[in-house]
Amino acid sequence: MRIMIVDDEVIIRTGLARVIKWEELGLELLEPAASAEEAIERIPIEKPNILLTDIRMTGKTGLELAEEAKKLLPDLDVIVLTGYDDFKYTQQAIRLGVNDYLLKTSRPEEIIQTVLRAKKRLEEKWHAHSQDRLKHTEARNRLIERWIIDGDVAAIGPQLQDVFLSGIFAPAERDPKQFQIWLVSGEGWMDSPSAESLLLFAIENMLREMLACETLIHRNRVLVAIPVDASNKQLEVRHRNSVLLKIERLLKCTIFAAVGVPVPTPEKLHESYVSADHIFDYKGLLGQQIVDYEDIRHRKGGKTFCTLEEELALFSIFLEDDPLALKGWVQKFVQEQLEDPQFTLETLEASIRSAAVAASRWLERVQAATGRHAEEGPEPFRYERGMPPKNALFQYLYAVMKQYHRQIAGGQAGHVQRAKAFIETNLGKDVGLQQVAKHVHVHPNHLSEVFKKETGMTFGDYVTQQKMRRAAEILTTTPAKINEVAAAVGYADVKYFSQIFKKYSGKTPSEFREGASPAAK
Repeated sequence: MRIMIVDDEVIIRTGLARVIKWEELGLELLEPAASAEEAIERIPIEKPNILLTDIRMTGKTGLELAEEAKKLLPDLDVIVLTGYDDFKYTQQAIRLGVNDYLLKTSRPEEIIQTVLRAKKRLEEKWHAHSQDRLKHTEARNRLIERWIIDGDVAAIGPQLQDVFLSGIFAPAERDPKQFQIWLVSGEGWMDSPSAESLLLFAIENMLREMLACETLIHRNRVLVAIPVDASNKQLEVRHRNSVLLKIERLLKCTIFAAVGVPVPTPEKLHESYVSADHIFDYKGLLGQQIVDYEDIRHRKGGKTFCTLEEELALFSIFLEDDPLALKGWVQKFVQEQLEDPQFTLETLEASIRSAAVAASRWLERVQAATGRHAEEGPEPFRYERGMPPKNALFQYLYAVMKQYHRQIAGGQAGHVQRAKAFIETNLGKDVGLQQVAKHVHVHPNHLSEVFKKETGMTFGDYVTQQKMRRAAEILTTTPAKINEVAAAVGYADVKYFSQIFKKYSGKTPSEFREGASPAAK
């Protein structure tokens, strides 16, 4: 709070300024004024909260000063200081809105008590005003939420007409006019909830200062309801971009804005909000700081699955336990989706979920092949819009890779389990002893010996058995042709494949499929 002393007697005004330690009272002492005229000139600029003035002065009196000062600052607390103990002055002072009355003969402690009473009155008044503003703001925010966010058109009643439609949403002189929702966020201040809230508050204030709009901070974003000129879209876009870039520059932050579809009336602003809310999740995916719904609404969607080649490359990385290679695989896989000009949030989500599912199924197959049926896998893959897709997918795939390697024991048994996992992963290829031994880092002869000791069969018989098992799965669960089944398990010669399959199953591939249940054919 600021206090100004007004007295034409230099001894009085300087004495009051020096005798009392105003700073210790929580007050800033402004330069004392030598006349009412000087005070009236300075009050609009310096805006004191408390005025301590003499009544009798050369020129205008203290009471005249109080009357004019109250017109300039209605909340000003005025204390009259006089050498005249006369009731008529008290009556007149009260009529003019003077808050307290002191004699010049008052002791310093009496003056301090009077000033502190003034300070308390102001604090109580400020608190009451703050509560009133808070209640008004809360009511307004609830109204905007019902109207724009929830789509409750019934909320647009007389109250809304008074608050909004009589202001920025009033019919414009220039037609046609439309209405639009922006969702604006900011980053770049300290990484803490309090800093984030402060940044949003600063962005909201600047938007309200620079634009004719209504705003609401909701879900860590500033909702902006704004009228737009539909007849000159290019001008509107340039103006919008310049405003957001100016805020970004002044606040030294990074701005992101999702711009909803324009609507013809305020009553339909919920539709604009829904479209802006949908595209807000493109944040960080397009390399753009401003995303307009109109620019992406016609996208057809991109790739939705992980290809066989991508899966095999991924599984090889799992077997090698190579985090750097895994990170590179994820970067490439996701970036290819983002560079597709037709990709949508839905297809991006589908593609990364496809990769996660492929990894999970691979782990299940490896667990079965190595006798680890009881082992639990990683937590289910979770991805929500707004999460960085590369981070989410890498964390899950890394967990799958680590889960696999945690289950592989050391020693000879570990060599066999790793060999089984490698075979299971590469059944579509010509899996030979030399190749597998190189993977598990042992001599082929040693691997052959420990493999037979652990499994009870030769390496070659085990590989053939697993290929036939996989072929049987494909025959009973897909409509793939016999030559396609043969290729899927590494046989280019269909006739030779059929002979081997009959040797292990007792039936030709066609007979085996015929004997399967109708649902599996």
